[in-house]
Amino acid sequence: MPRQQFLLVLVVAVLAAAAGWWLGQDRRLPPPAPLPPGTEVLGIGDAAPAITLPDPEGQAVLVLPRPGRRVLINFWASWCPPCVKEMPLLDAFAAAHAAQGIDVVGIALEEPGPVRDFLARHPVAYPIAIAEVGVVDLSTRLGNARGVLPYSVLIGSDGRIEAVKLGEFREGEIEAFVGAR
Repeated sequence: MPRQQFLLVLVVAVLAAAAGWWLGQDRRLPPPAPLPPGTEVLGIGDAAPAITLPDPEGQAVLVLPRPGRRVLINFWASWCPPCVKEMPLLDAFAAAHAAQGIDVVGIALEEPGPVRDFLARHPVAYPIAIAEVGVVDLSTRLGNARGVLPYSVLIGSDGRIEAVKLGEFREGEIEAFVGAR
């Protein structure tokens, strides 16, 4: 192969590789937020902490531990369109899989008033709790360093984080997300 042809092929290959890398980057997600020093962010395989939070009426909701059960925790907000869109899927999944040892718990990252108003118009059967919003909120501590909603965490029956998902579940994805673990 002549030198010019070789160089042309090499340049095209490098440009194609660079274009593939660039196109593969997900620019829709914000970069991870800088966290205060010493902030513990849990990951896959880490033990999840015990979590009890208030519901929109102020009553305690035991999120974790739920010994012997897997728990799909879904962080959401009523002002988040993808969160609202996936709630019927989560509700149907919760009803269909409770007997199989899988619980769904929604955790709203907003004030109780808007959550109560939203749930009055769009009720779900799975428990909803309220968590404080901040630079380091509960979703961040459970692996959501990007601060994206919706954000879901699957906790195994042993209390360890099995999987996480940034963004909305679409039809059939919840079963695959939970079933593949």
